Amino acid sequence: MRKEKSLFIIGLWIILLPLSGFPSSWKTLFFFITGLLIIYISYLFYMQAKKNVPKDLNQSKTFIDNISNGE
Repeated sequence: MRKEKSLFIIGLWIILLPLSGFPSSWKTLFFFITGLLIIYISYLFYMQAKKNVPKDLNQSKTFIDNISNGE
């Protein structure tokens, strides 16, 4: 739940940042740092999802449609 809450707070930060009184160069820096945080959190989500996928699904399964009986 910590990652979800962090994404929510970052979203609020992105909404409020343009309305703040920071100079343009500071806003650019803050947006850059925020983007890096979003990349990091999305990587954590990816690693968590990858850990939850069973390893058997990564192997290819063979499907045989028709088998002739030698007739």
